Amino acid sequence: MGWIGDTVDSVKSIQIRQLLTQAVSLGMIVTSALIIWKALMCITGSESPVVVVLSGSMEPGFKRGDILFLHMSKDPIRTGEIVVFNVDGREIPIVHRVIKVHERQDTGEVDVLTKGDNNYGDDRLLYAQGQLWLQRHHIMGRAVGFLPYVGWVTIIMTEKPIIKYILIGALGLLVITSKD
Repeated sequence: MGWIGDTVDSVKSIQIRQLLTQAVSLGMIVTSALIIWKALMCITGSESPVVVVLSGSMEPGFKRGDILFLHMSKDPIRTGEIVVFNVDGREIPIVHRVIKVHERQDTGEVDVLTKGDNNYGDDRLLYAQGQLWLQRHHIMGRAVGFLPYVGWVTIIMTEKPIIKYILIGALGLLVITSKD
């Protein structure tokens, strides 16, 4: 059997104490990741401090697969800024540039109109039916930096779930069979 037989023998020889140690270690890794994510949310003021560009609508500035770092401050949003926003009824956030800013005279609140750099028209067709402007609560954050191509890992795992399951299975097998 070779490698498979050795793996089965390794799994059989695992002691309860070692299994518990590995489970606690895995729990600590997951907990640490969640704490880091929550800390980034607090520091950046954004509900999602990191997003992946999923389409080519912002080319040539941002390409599909780039990772954007977001920050959301109290400063008013200005024309030319790149924002990430959610539209009512859609799950996936959109990364586009602000092309118009409209300040309401009665409240002083700022509404914005967006457009992808690589798109012909503005985003009103993407907004919820009857919605002409984005309000501040739609905006998740402003782009303040990016890492090119790193987000392709996320895109590949989303578009080809079998790769994600193979990777998770391989990592699980590695954790089970490792002798720490």
